[in-house]
Amino acid sequence: MTEQSEPELIELALLGDLTEHENDFTEKLLSVPPGSECSIYINCPGGSPYVAASMVSLLRLRNIHATAIVTGECSSAAIWPFAACQRRLITPHSVFLFHPMRWQSEEHVHHPEAAEWVRHFGHLEKSMDRMLAELFDVPLEKLAPWIRPGRYVLASELAEAGLAEIVELRPLPEMLDSES
Repeated sequence: MTEQSEPELIELALLGDLTEHENDFTEKLLSVPPGSECSIYINCPGGSPYVAASMVSLLRLRNIHATAIVTGECSSAAIWPFAACQRRLITPHSVFLFHPMRWQSEEHVHHPEAAEWVRHFGHLEKSMDRMLAELFDVPLEKLAPWIRPGRYVLASELAEAGLAEIVELRPLPEMLDSES
């Protein structure tokens, strides 16, 4: 009789700006077999909402069962992939910046293109807010006071809202074995 070995623990890191490290993190996500489990360590100040939406899409379309572990900051666009994880672990010193999307454009934009961007920006902002609420499985009204005007949310507040679990700084295998 052959013993089955424990599945290998797949660990990824989402560090630094999402936009600058999109290629690296996308490759890491694509290395996780569809339907598998992984842990994602996060210390990220955010980045492009399009990159955040892409990360969420990869996690969901590939049916990756992820546990997020925020080791420091998880802010702005990084909150979307965090929210897409089935389990969310945070340390007592983790911090989260929720805010409305920020306007960015190229310097030399002509009026018709700028007008189209304004229209698109309004749609994108509303759809990203709805997506975040759906990922956290809460009404948007619960997140709205954090998003507008924008606010740093402490680990204790996020846990109190039922959106994550605060974990002690002890060896990880103990934390993952004590699944709720």
